[in-house]
Amino acid sequence: MRVALICQDKPGALQVRLDNRAAHLAYIAETGIVDLAGPFLNDEGQMTGSMIVLNVDNMQQARDWAAQDPYALAGLFASVTLTEWRRAVG
Repeated sequence: MRVALICQDKPGALQVRLDNRAAHLAYIAETGIVDLAGPFLNDEGQMTGSMIVLNVDNMQQARDWAAQDPYALAGLFASVTLTEWRRAVG
């Protein structure tokens, strides 16, 4: 199943994101369950959140992955939403 992980950063947390970006990208590469991922951007082009589509066996696996993401461990996010997602196009 695919799960969309949608995260909004805490206000003013860009430096936290930048400080943990290499670890976050390494985690994505190491775990091998990310179908696609990328940041949300504000009008100035600065990263303000993330959307990640996970390919997992169940929702608990997605929750566990999200909880161990270095961004989450660093306290970057103001909100996190996990919802089952189905690819329709692309």
